[in-house]
Amino acid sequence: MGAMLASHDPVTTASGSGPVAPAAAGRELFLPQPPAFETVDDERYDRKVRLAAAFRMFSRAGMDEGVAGHITVRDPAEPNSYWVNPFGMHFSMIRQSDLVRVSHAGEVVEGRRAVNGAAVAIHCAVHAARPDIIAAAHAHGPYGKTLSSLEMGVEALTQDACAFYEDVGVYDTYTGVVLDPAEGRRIGEALGGHKAVILRNHGMLTVGSTVDSAAWWFLTLERTSQSQLMAYSAAAGAGSAPRQIGHEEALQTRGQVGFELAGWFQFQPIFERICRDSPDIFD
Repeated sequence: MGAMLASHDPVTTASGSGPVAPAAAGRELFLPQPPAFETVDDERYDRKVRLAAAFRMFSRAGMDEGVAGHITVRDPAEPNSYWVNPFGMHFSMIRQSDLVRVSHAGEVVEGRRAVNGAAVAIHCAVHAARPDIIAAAHAHGPYGKTLSSLEMGVEALTQDACAFYEDVGVYDTYTGVVLDPAEGRRIGEALGGHKAVILRNHGMLTVGSTVDSAAWWFLTLERTSQSQLMAYSAAAGAGSAPRQIGHEEALQTRGQVGFELAGWFQFQPIFERICRDSPDIFD
């Protein structure tokens, strides 16, 4: 199990202005860093374990409604294919060995279980549109899908929301369950270069350069949606409007909390807890 956890490298800080407190003289601080791999097989296994952990996290966070939702990660040896959850398997039960590999053409090439057609239509297109991303996440979280039904975007109301400031696309059309590859391509176009996209009357989708960041962006976007809905509800009751963070402050904060390594890092305590509580993800 330990080999699948992040490495811990020394942190050098000259003052208290960095992301961590400075060390006293003669002391070395350590901080988790993304792991390195000796073989592609090791990297594949790690990606699959982290993907299984992401599903466990989604389940614990209440984002496991019925058979809806999917998270994908590229295969490191065959980057035009990706690993995804089996259709109809509860997120809380998924192990790395349960995952299924699908080709860019949408065909199952590894594994024996069926895959959600919507996962194929959306994720094939998103991965094709964004060769820079490794993972994509989508689920029907109650707050994200509620926000998606309103004529609003993700607003800079809180520090955490600033991770998404001017970094969320909008797919403004709803035509039913996404099964048409052409609609998947339109979602990919709406995502553009952003880390997230609102699917109107449907929900949210996030992407990242690791499974860790894609999953974390989705979790924090769901909670950001919850906070925004609560803020507007409370403000309406008080006859006022939520207080917005200014443009320059929101941009600065996005630079502090919205970059890829920050997304990866935020997932690490969750990953370590799931590794301890649910060691069967390694099976």
